[in-house]
Amino acid sequence: MNLRLLLPLIAATALLGLLFVGLGMNSRDLPSPLVGKPAPAFSLEALEDAQRIVTEQDFIGEVSLVNVWATWCSTCRSEKPLLMELARGGIPIHAFNYRDERDAALRYLDVSGNPYQTVAFDPRGDAGIDWGVYATPETYVLDADGVIRYKRIGPLSRQLLLDEVLPLVEKLRDEQQRNEARRVAQS
Repeated sequence: MNLRLLLPLIAATALLGLLFVGLGMNSRDLPSPLVGKPAPAFSLEALEDAQRIVTEQDFIGEVSLVNVWATWCSTCRSEKPLLMELARGGIPIHAFNYRDERDAALRYLDVSGNPYQTVAFDPRGDAGIDWGVYATPETYVLDADGVIRYKRIGPLSRQLLLDEVLPLVEKLRDEQQRNEARRVAQS
């Protein structure tokens, strides 16, 4: 067979194979290279107060969730009752308002409630890119030192919270308490 015909055929077959494999993957199962690493640095205006600057340091100090949301995201609205429940249950939640309009986001939180302790306003998605945001909503679990320990692409569900998120939060809180007790004992 002619080499000129064979090379394009091999290239096309390889490309179709990659496309087939890629289409079969669930984007929610994509591993995040950030899990196990410190939360990326950022400096953004607070959603509620453009004069106040929010950084990754505002998300650090206790085990917490970081939620990426937008008013135009229908699945963000569907997971909101669960976030409200978590906040009422004492789980700190911080957020990025992602590629949104400030006035729309403020109205949304005013009408539907605000589960977030801190909201960083990311209208261009700059911090989202650094955090590896694929789509909204996304949720991260940070340990007390600000290390990303979990990432969820897509909405949270009650079952996912029970099976994955809440057990991890409890484990990390226990680790934090043991570490603090060790520090006190060593002083």
